[in-house]
Amino acid sequence: MSWWAIPGRYGVRMGTGFHAQQGGCSQPGFAKAELTEDTATAAPCCPHHVPCSPLLQGLFLRLFYPCLPRAGAERPLWIPRYEYCGGLADFAHRSRRWCAPLLSVTVGKGAASIPSPILGAPPSPGHPLPQRGSRTPSPSHPCSGELGGRDGAEQGLAAAAAPRSSTLVPSPASSWGFLFPAGSCRVPVSWNGPFKPCSSGYPLIIFSHGLGAFRTLYSSVCSELASWGFAVAALEHRDRSASMTYFCTAEAGREEWIPYRRVPQGQKEFYFRNKQVHQRAEECVRALRLFADIGSGKSVPNVLHQDFDLSVLKDSVDLTKVAVMGHSFGGVTAVLALVKEPSFRCAVALDAWMFPLENALYSAVPKPVLFINTEKFQTPESVAKMKRLSSRNSQTKIITILGSVHQSQTDFTFLTGKLISRILGMRGALDPHKALDITSRAALAFLQRHLNLEEELDQWDNLLEGVGDSVVPEAPFCRSNL
Repeated sequence: MSWWAIPGRYGVRMGTGFHAQQGGCSQPGFAKAELTEDTATAAPCCPHHVPCSPLLQGLFLRLFYPCLPRAGAERPLWIPRYEYCGGLADFAHRSRRWCAPLLSVTVGKGAASIPSPILGAPPSPGHPLPQRGSRTPSPSHPCSGELGGRDGAEQGLAAAAAPRSSTLVPSPASSWGFLFPAGSCRVPVSWNGPFKPCSSGYPLIIFSHGLGAFRTLYSSVCSELASWGFAVAALEHRDRSASMTYFCTAEAGREEWIPYRRVPQGQKEFYFRNKQVHQRAEECVRALRLFADIGSGKSVPNVLHQDFDLSVLKDSVDLTKVAVMGHSFGGVTAVLALVKEPSFRCAVALDAWMFPLENALYSAVPKPVLFINTEKFQTPESVAKMKRLSSRNSQTKIITILGSVHQSQTDFTFLTGKLISRILGMRGALDPHKALDITSRAALAFLQRHLNLEEELDQWDNLLEGVGDSVVPEAPFCRSNL
């Protein structure tokens, strides 16, 4: 699983979340809708801020999008609920009794030098610390707002960014920093910020998290993409592959938490995970249809009491330019989503775990995929499956980031200091900011090419061929840790 955002052309804002009921199930969050929508983050030198908002109607998601700067806005917590700390402890086979509180304290009181979000901060006001990095500060104060009135409601956030010059200059990931006030870790974005007007609407990305993750753990990459002018909907899957999630029951105000489920004893993992990946891909499709319903003017109910007005999405998202993206289990989910929904024009798979996808479907993948692998995760078998797709479609690309590990594409790589991260396997030899830069720039170049965007993101086309510092074509799988 992974999360992190890089500054781009637009500021990033996280908006309110919402939860809509579907099939008798609803989820608490920021706003009322079929999905739970969250906020997004953006870098200070982006011309647009990026907000995020949670949406939910049988779905739960956090939405990252370009927004207008708003002085004094609150910045959202990286982990919005303490229960998620317990879920992460269970997933990691650690004792909840000591691990969950330790995560909460570690994330809440981590060193200010950590350039990323931290885990496990229980709800707490806190005061943001200055962002770390060499970038010129934004003339506008990063804003964030809290949505939802009752305890446990998810929060959204947005960050203000300075206008970029007419020439696109890549924003270094090192400018991103997570805020570590006493008792809480906050993302440097504004919550619930207003959409930045866009006459043509922003292209949409549906993002799928990895095994044991949840919607907020990919804030780094999601907010980075949002800062370049995308609306990014980060899902929290309900197939019990998330370390923890929850929904609202029919009884008003009552929440039901859903923990991660391991493979049942005696059941083969492939069949268990294959069923999950199909449900996940269906949720990606449902998320897209949710935005289509909103765009058509339909009323989308949301049980999350938030200040985020879903009607603003009606003319803010371009549903003719839609991609799907994910990390690990979410990477293969993105590949399968291409089979299930023709409106997805391409997919970006970050270190995809190809194991759960049945062989018969490889020939049915109709659109191009960009596989961005880390150096020490993939196996020859997994890479061979990727090559089955690239052999059928010349626009499908496979690249590997040298010196990176599986967690390098997640927010966890920024969680602790260099030594501890290396010991825990959270960080490879490559600087995590550089890894994030490479990941986001390659993805942006690929998205420009296949969504026909009128931007200058093709300046990073060389990365798609595996040309560049710390990047190689295809995959040197001899060092897999699997």
